[in-house]
Amino acid sequence: MAPPLGNDVHTIRPEHRHTRRSVLAGLAALGALGAAGCTRVASASGKNGGDLLERLRAQGVVRLGIAGEVPFGYIDRNGELTGEAPELAKAVFRRLGVDRVQPVPTEFGSLIPGLKSQQFDVVAAGMYVTPDRCEQVIFADPDYRMPDAFIVRKGNPLGLRTYADALRRHAKAATGTGYAQIQHAVEAGYKENDLVIVPDQVAGLNAVESGRVDLFAATAVTARLVARGSAKAESTEPFVALVDGKPKVDGGAFAFRPTETRLRDAFNAELHKLRRSGELYRIVRPFGFTKAEMTTLTAKELCG
Repeated sequence: MAPPLGNDVHTIRPEHRHTRRSVLAGLAALGALGAAGCTRVASASGKNGGDLLERLRAQGVVRLGIAGEVPFGYIDRNGELTGEAPELAKAVFRRLGVDRVQPVPTEFGSLIPGLKSQQFDVVAAGMYVTPDRCEQVIFADPDYRMPDAFIVRKGNPLGLRTYADALRRHAKAATGTGYAQIQHAVEAGYKENDLVIVPDQVAGLNAVESGRVDLFAATAVTARLVARGSAKAESTEPFVALVDGKPKVDGGAFAFRPTETRLRDAFNAELHKLRRSGELYRIVRPFGFTKAEMTTLTAKELCG
């Protein structure tokens, strides 16, 4: 999503300080733990919607595929699993009779292959629901909706507020591996080969701070959190990208293997209860989400 990194510490939140080094160290440690703790999950037959939910209840633990991305799913500086998606997963699975969650760290681009090859039970990484992904996995309904934003140099000297602004100003643009913002930039007129693709948001911030790029495109909440506390960079106001000439607001959701419709449906039912009660917002708010990012979009709408 590997340019050299600059300063090793950037303040995200007082209780959530992260660097690429610390995140990767946490991922490595938990990856080893996951490998030692259990082997791949048994294959589900898919008959009558699959039996994974019953097996998870019997085991008392569900394995979550995460990608080490703040604020969606990551290992904090104390080596603990946290983030918008894991915390929401903890709440939903408790209600489904599964008391523990176990992280299985991987790169973002390996989440769907890892799910399909049964390295974990569910993707809990704030993954956008897209038609291409809907051909490979099934999604719960989105738990958030998200416009884009840029990380730019302090004061936004080029006046970059949209992809059209960036293109007009011939701004050097960066984004992350597998990010939807690649498509958004290309739709605006960038050539994909001209985009700088970096491993993660910390590398994107470093690229902006060092002047190697003019902007780093990300979700609005990612840009807000990563740029917070930087003396050299800031985030722009959120904006809606255009895809096929139409405003495109993406929604992020949990992903499941196509055979496991019973688990997905049970997860959805509890997710909707949390949304109606307001508990969903209370869970995700500490990770920088606002009420503007709450949604009633469905996976069916986003899958097309």
